[in-house]
Amino acid sequence: MFRDFRFKFIQCFLLLLLATAGQTLAASASKPTILVFGDSLSAAYGIPRDQGWVALLQKQLDQPSLKREVINASISGETTSGGLTRLKQLLHQHQPDLILIQLGANDGLRGLPVADMRRNLGAMIELSQQSGAKVAIIGMMIPPNYGPRYTQEFMETYRLLAQKYKLPLVPFLLEGITEKPELMQDDGLHPTAAAQTIVLDNVWKVLAPYFKSITAKK
Repeated sequence: MFRDFRFKFIQCFLLLLLATAGQTLAASASKPTILVFGDSLSAAYGIPRDQGWVALLQKQLDQPSLKREVINASISGETTSGGLTRLKQLLHQHQPDLILIQLGANDGLRGLPVADMRRNLGAMIELSQQSGAKVAIIGMMIPPNYGPRYTQEFMETYRLLAQKYKLPLVPFLLEGITEKPELMQDDGLHPTAAAQTIVLDNVWKVLAPYFKSITAKK
């Protein structure tokens, strides 16, 4: 009799463990995923990675009322052409619910054709939407090294794409930073660790409603 009782107790205990594990896995699987797809400005170039704005975003979204997972797939030096080549595999691998596309700065710094940049960004937006992900664009500005026409066309690209695809747009990732030398690294291109909270604020003030409203599609 005692042996039967012990067997039933162990059986019930194992069933309880399996049920708890199933609930944990379900909760994990249902956590919405945000993919940040950018260049060195999102890859925490020149500073500890855990001090970059993407890491700060993850901390912000770790609040019990939010619980979103942020995946940083940003690479220093990335162009829109390189990003387009990488994106399909990343979408398949991570199946994000929201993707933040922050690319184009390196195209502009190298004077690459704006038409190619626009076409690449458009293709990335369409690939992301076809995967079921929502999309947001993060814009950039560049120095007038290649003349006013090129600079204007570059900056207009983000607005035009946001209008065409009806997407939320962060107009300028480094707003309030580039004009303050103390917030820029010695290269004059990348923000310091102290500037990362401002970068996050530029993103958050536009995209907070999207961070809060996305649900896991998986």
